[in-house]
Amino acid sequence: MKARYHLMRCKSALSKSGLPGLDYALNPYRGCEHGCLYCYSPAILRDAELVERWGQDVWLKENVAEVLRAEVRRKRPGVVGVSTVCDPYQPIEKEVELTRRCLEVLRDSGFGVCIQTKSDLVLRDRDLIRGEKFEVGVTVTTLDADVVSKIEPRAPDPDARVQVLKEFKERNVETWLFLGPIIPGVNDSPEQIEEVLREAKSSGSYVMYDKLNVKTGVLERLERVFGAEEVAKIKKILQTPEWWRSVKKEIERKSKVLGLKCESAF
Repeated sequence: MKARYHLMRCKSALSKSGLPGLDYALNPYRGCEHGCLYCYSPAILRDAELVERWGQDVWLKENVAEVLRAEVRRKRPGVVGVSTVCDPYQPIEKEVELTRRCLEVLRDSGFGVCIQTKSDLVLRDRDLIRGEKFEVGVTVTTLDADVVSKIEPRAPDPDARVQVLKEFKERNVETWLFLGPIIPGVNDSPEQIEEVLREAKSSGSYVMYDKLNVKTGVLERLERVFGAEEVAKIKKILQTPEWWRSVKKEIERKSKVLGLKCESAF
C-alpha cells in the first residue's frame, strides 16, 4: 500500500540531537512509508494520528534544503544525523530529491554527515557521499525474508541493504550496520544474529545493536501481525533483564570471534 504524500514547509532544518555521536538531526520528511512495526518515531513526534496511521502518510518538507543552506552559515559546525525519525530515502525521494539537495548543501559546508537508512536508493547519491566527512549506516534486523516481510512491510530487501555497505566501503566511506531492534522470539536467535554479523564482517562495517524500544503504538502494531498472545510473551521477556544480558553476550562473543568491532547503541 502506497503512502499518501503531503507538502509542508519547515521553519528549521537542523535540530539538536541527543543521540551519541550526533550534534544535529536533519529529517527531510515527516513520517515514513516503510511502515516498520517496531518504529518508535511516531511516539517521539508526539502525534496520535501518526501513531495510528504509521506508514500511511508522509509529509515532504519542500523548503528544507533552502532552510538548511541558511542554517549552516550561522550554526556551529558538527555532525548531522540524516535522518533520525524517518528514513531519508523514502520511495518518493527518487522523484523529489529532498535528501539529495540537503546533502549537496552539507557537502559544501564544514559539517560532518552520518546517514542511516534501509534503502539502496542511497547509492544514487554516491557522487556526493565521499570522503571522511561522510559515514553510512544501514539497518539490518534479520536476513530472514519471512520475518522481514512481517516487521518491515515496505522496506527494501535486506540483501540490497548489505550491498549498500559493501559499495560504500569500496569507496572508502566509513560504514556501520545497525542490528536492531532485537525482538524476543522474532530475530533474537543465535543463528539469525550470526548471519547478520557475518554480513557486517564481509562488508567491512562495524556493528551497533539495540533491543526493542517499547513506545506508544509499538506493541499494538506488533499485535496486528503476531497476535495478542505472542506480543504478551514478547513484552514479558523484555521485562526480564536476563534475556537482554544473554543476547548482548552472544553478540559480543560472536563479534569477537569474527574480529568485528561492535557496541551497544545506547
